Amino acid sequence: MSVATGARPVRPWQPLLRPRRMLVHAVLLVGGFFWIYPFLWAVGSSLKSQAGFIDEGLNLIPRELNWRNYLDAWTGASFSTYFLNSVIITACTVALTLLLTSMAGYALARTSFPGKRAFLILTVITLFLPRGYTIVPVYDLITRLHLLNTLWSVVVVQVAGGMVFNTFLFMGYFITIARELDEAARVDGAGFNGIYWHIMLPLARPMIATLGLFAFISSWNDFFTPLVFTLGQPQLRTLPVGLYAFVSQTSTNWTALAAGSFITLAPIAVVFVLAQRHIIDAVAGAVKG
Repeated sequence: MSVATGARPVRPWQPLLRPRRMLVHAVLLVGGFFWIYPFLWAVGSSLKSQAGFIDEGLNLIPRELNWRNYLDAWTGASFSTYFLNSVIITACTVALTLLLTSMAGYALARTSFPGKRAFLILTVITLFLPRGYTIVPVYDLITRLHLLNTLWSVVVVQVAGGMVFNTFLFMGYFITIARELDEAARVDGAGFNGIYWHIMLPLARPMIATLGLFAFISSWNDFFTPLVFTLGQPQLRTLPVGLYAFVSQTSTNWTALAAGSFITLAPIAVVFVLAQRHIIDAVAGAVKG
């Protein structure tokens, strides 16, 4: 008598896994709720009145929706100016970072020169230098370049701060690409620069999306650099610096502050949703490789 091989045997301990799995999921859901609760409370508080902010306490859903808080933050607290400054700085930083680091990473991956190993080692060492130790010479350099109290000072410092790490990531990515593609392109008449623009850069789209997102988050949330290099010009503040300046020692409009916080966080969420497919492709490619 033949035994069917299509059905999988039921082991005696398998029914015990379901309650255990449900328990794990329940614990994760509770932990996730407490993790996201501050964000939900801030969103709800941004729609409360001043009296409701105090009376309703930790309630997530306000009794009455007060959309005027966003108008007060956008116009009365100059968040429209801060938002524009953040957009300009972040856009320039992301574009220049991706362009310069991808070019440097391609050059390091595809060329060899005397002292390359020593150069790479010395470059890696700079990653471990504390940021506070380098701010004084950087400030002096920006002053000598006559960029202090301008948006370009923030852009230059942020781009320089991400050069080393992103360059090494691009270099590692380009090394994994087969050199046969370079040889085939040279046969067709493409030069070193042409291979970069027409072959390497299109193949690096997942890496560009991933590093672009990280550069966007880093630049958008940066507080220290805009604070130091635009301290003399309040109209050049970015959103994080503007949020800090919005808190007064005497009285603070907490509902408008919560609205400003949501204005600051919303672009990050939108960009992440738009770029998540490329990020997943990059991570999957790294794991597969």
